[in-house]
Amino acid sequence: MYTINHTKITSRLPLLNHIRGAPKFGLTKVRQNRGFVAQSIRKMTRSLDKCDQGIESKSGIIRPATEVYADEAVEALRAGKVIAVPTDTLYGFACDACSVEAVNRIYEIKGRKHTSPLAICVGDVNDIGRFAVTDHLPLGLLEGLLSGPVTVVLTRGESSILEKSLNPGLDSIGVRVPDSDFIRMIARGSGSALALTSANLSGQPSSVDIKDFKSLWEHCTFVYDGGILPAGRAGSTVVDLTVLGKYKILRTGSAEEETVSILERHSLQEAGATG
Repeated sequence: MYTINHTKITSRLPLLNHIRGAPKFGLTKVRQNRGFVAQSIRKMTRSLDKCDQGIESKSGIIRPATEVYADEAVEALRAGKVIAVPTDTLYGFACDACSVEAVNRIYEIKGRKHTSPLAICVGDVNDIGRFAVTDHLPLGLLEGLLSGPVTVVLTRGESSILEKSLNPGLDSIGVRVPDSDFIRMIARGSGSALALTSANLSGQPSSVDIKDFKSLWEHCTFVYDGGILPAGRAGSTVVDLTVLGKYKILRTGSAEEETVSILERHSLQEAGATG
């Protein structure tokens, strides 16, 4: 509970010092409205005390998603923390994909079953080969699809540097290179891959505004605000490219038509299609 400090209030608002002896200010009326005045003073006191004490609310973890804060985000990831970031589709929770503890933390925050796989995010198309097999793909295909609102599912391969504990039991991994400068700066700075999933409780609508997952802010070291994202809630288009010469759309997402067009220009056929 806050205690009213009249000295602090009157020192900062000098006019209040003259009310007691100055009828011209309408002292009689002030007395009749003592309740209103006392309430106003209590509000002022709370505000001034917070300023004096430097009290930080939950919104103190909110940062703009700008280059200025990229190094801070990288340090949080290296420390095994979870952050929330905008992408070119939705807001996501991100952590170091090679940190078992951080990955488990994301599952806890979302209330998600460990049998539901996480995708990874890298800074550039050239980084994908460190984490998944790409040498069976037509030249220029990945560059045509990425960066953009597409998740490509690829085989991990024996040379993948990903922790085996990420998506255990699966020999494939979904990879994103979002068309979003901030998260790509973070991924590059981390020197690793980011585990990435939508910023929401499992089974709930995805988030296009940080307010959409306000109840989960407290579980993040930082929440990076990129404003309201314009792509809608469909998320990325997910395409399986694990089979030579074939593709399979696993989720239509926000860019299915464009994705299929690029795939077919590179002579890939839809898995299961005839003729």
